[in-house]
Amino acid sequence: VQLQASGGGLVQAGGSLRLSCAASGRFASINYMGWYRQAPSKERELVAVISRGSTNYAGSTNYADSVLGRFIISRDNAKNTVYLQMKSLEPEDTAVYYCNANIRVRWGRDPSDYWGQGTLVTVSS
Repeated sequence: VQLQASGGGLVQAGGSLRLSCAASGRFASINYMGWYRQAPSKERELVAVISRGSTNYAGSTNYADSVLGRFIISRDNAKNTVYLQMKSLEPEDTAVYYCNANIRVRWGRDPSDYWGQGTLVTVSS
């Protein structure tokens, strides 16, 4: 199982970016998916998380207070992909962003957390 994140880059304050993270490999199901970030000299923190949802339900979401109203997390279960739409970016959002997914490799086995390689987001003032 691999998680491949993309979409980071350099943006001016007030700008927008969209991160993507796709899961690949062989697995039975993906439960929650989310994004974390780690700024220099700081601990990794949760940014947003989304549950699996269903055909008629997008999944429940949870956000860090610092990004509420500016970031939106979504997922496409058919593509095994989670997205993070970021707008009104601030210099304080500068960090390496990591995607995370709770994946059940085989039916009957407990799920485990997997991590992407990280993508750098730099917001200039």
